[in-house]
Amino acid sequence: MDTRDLSLLALRPELPNVRVDGAMSSEEHFQNNTLRPVIKLQNDLLVAVFKNYIKKHKNVFQTYTVDKRLDYIDNAIQRDIKFRNSLKGIVIGHFTAEEYSKYIDNSSALNKRMMNLVKERLKSNIQLLEPVLRTQVA
Repeated sequence: MDTRDLSLLALRPELPNVRVDGAMSSEEHFQNNTLRPVIKLQNDLLVAVFKNYIKKHKNVFQTYTVDKRLDYIDNAIQRDIKFRNSLKGIVIGHFTAEEYSKYIDNSSALNKRMMNLVKERLKSNIQLLEPVLRTQVA
C-alpha cells in the first residue's frame, strides 16, 4: 500500500458502532468500511458545499419549514446531477486505490448507498444549515 493510501486510512474516524461481519453483502461491507468513515470525515465540507448550494439557489431553503427543508435536501441530491456528481467526487477522492477498484466494479449500487448516506448526514446537520443571525450587543 502506498503512502497516499496509508495517509487516507489514517485520517478516517473510527466508527465503533458500525457492524461489519462475514454475512454482509459486498456492498454493505464497502458501505460500512469505506463510505461511512469517509462521509463522516468529510462532514464539514459536505455541510459547507450544501450551504453554498443553498446560497446559489437564492436562499429559498431558508424560507421553508423543517419538513420542506428535508425534502429540499432529497430533491437537490436526487435531481441536480451536477451537484450530485460534485458530492460523489468529495467522497470518491478519499478512496484508496484498492477501494476505488472495488467501487468501479459496482458503482451504480454503491452510488445509491453513498448518496443516501450523504442525504442522511445533511439532514442530521440541518441546524448547521440555519442562517447565522447577527445580534447587536447593547
